[in-house]
Amino acid sequence: MDFALLGSAAGLAFAACGTPGPNNMLLTSSGTRFGYGPTLKLLLGIMLGLQLLMLFTALGLGQLFLLWPPLQWALKVAGSGYLLWLAWKIGRASPPIAGEGHSGMGWRQGALFQFLNPKSWLMAVSAISGFTLAGEQYWLSAAGVLAIFLLFGIITGHIWAMFGIHLRRWLKTPQDWRRFNLSMAILTAASVLMIWR
Repeated sequence: MDFALLGSAAGLAFAACGTPGPNNMLLTSSGTRFGYGPTLKLLLGIMLGLQLLMLFTALGLGQLFLLWPPLQWALKVAGSGYLLWLAWKIGRASPPIAGEGHSGMGWRQGALFQFLNPKSWLMAVSAISGFTLAGEQYWLSAAGVLAIFLLFGIITGHIWAMFGIHLRRWLKTPQDWRRFNLSMAILTAASVLMIWR
């Protein structure tokens, strides 16, 4: 096991999982609107989906993007469309009502979202192609990369969720909530620009 390589993978995991993006915007918005419990389910779903995506990439799925470039373009189009739809839903959300029955995006939706999230694909392909070793050590190094991304994803996801939960105390009026929802919608829509650069 090459620990220097895993250290570099940890740096990528921290940067990729911790920077603003679709997952972190969803976690912040969910934390603000629904609190810790529902947001924890969303976070666990996101991490499950990312782990499956990375595993499928390690099994060779990532090679399809190299062999068939139109697939990458199709993912960008589908992912961009879904992110814009999410941004529209977030921007139109009404202020929460005490005792409302909604719990936001669940763990299944969070997991499935990873397969439409171009940033997740980029993380998976970059991590597996850049930080796994050839030969007999391939699966051991791949397991190390998956574990590192799981650890940093949970830590940074919690930070974004807690940021959202603490923001809630500042949102007192319907106007405050509308401004917050609009801000989150704009940030979610802006993440589409990162996909196409």
